[in-house]
Amino acid sequence: MKNYTLILMGIFSFLTGFQETVAQDWADLGHFEEANSRIEGPKENEDRVVFMGNSITIGWLNARPSFFKDKPYINRGISGQTTPQMLVRFRQDVIDLQPKVVVILAGTNDIAGNTGPSTLPMILDNIKGMAELAAANNIKVILSSTLPAYDYPWRPGLKPNEKIPILNAMIKAYAETNGHVYLDYFSAMADERNGLPKKYADDEVHPTVAGYKVMEPMVEAAIASALK
Repeated sequence: MKNYTLILMGIFSFLTGFQETVAQDWADLGHFEEANSRIEGPKENEDRVVFMGNSITIGWLNARPSFFKDKPYINRGISGQTTPQMLVRFRQDVIDLQPKVVVILAGTNDIAGNTGPSTLPMILDNIKGMAELAAANNIKVILSSTLPAYDYPWRPGLKPNEKIPILNAMIKAYAETNGHVYLDYFSAMADERNGLPKKYADDEVHPTVAGYKVMEPMVEAAIASALK
């Protein structure tokens, strides 16, 4: 009995320590802290753009570094993140970098439940929070549609192919009501299942080079529109 009690105490201690470690930086504020400190203020006439998002955003930089090279583009995507995490780090990873435009691409990890259950209105509220913070700091806002996904390999059965179109309609309505640019990747990339076909994503969630090549002229057009 004594040994059993000690084992339980050990397990409890481990779990408590693990939770405390994770909780110390839930939004991963330290992820870009050093990189942000090295970025100087924008130069005169610099049309700086920050890309805020998750693995799809940082994967863009990894798969297509040439798209970001020699442009005033700063990528601030963190793999696996949900909209509440992005909202927490929005000031340091977007506002403090003084861009003219922010491109927000988010929502799919919320639907996947990466940081717990989340309703579509909850997701939209977090996106609204980011957009309002940006607008209050004279940053133009581009709200991207959530990319299509038929299912999530890491958490199947959540029907993102049904939920994402509803979320996108909500994002579009909010963008139009508030004068933000709505960037509709979904319509250009979805297949008949409301999924992301393998020609654009091997796992049907994260774009390949071919997928990003579809997105690039679209985001460039959206940035030009926002800067007008």
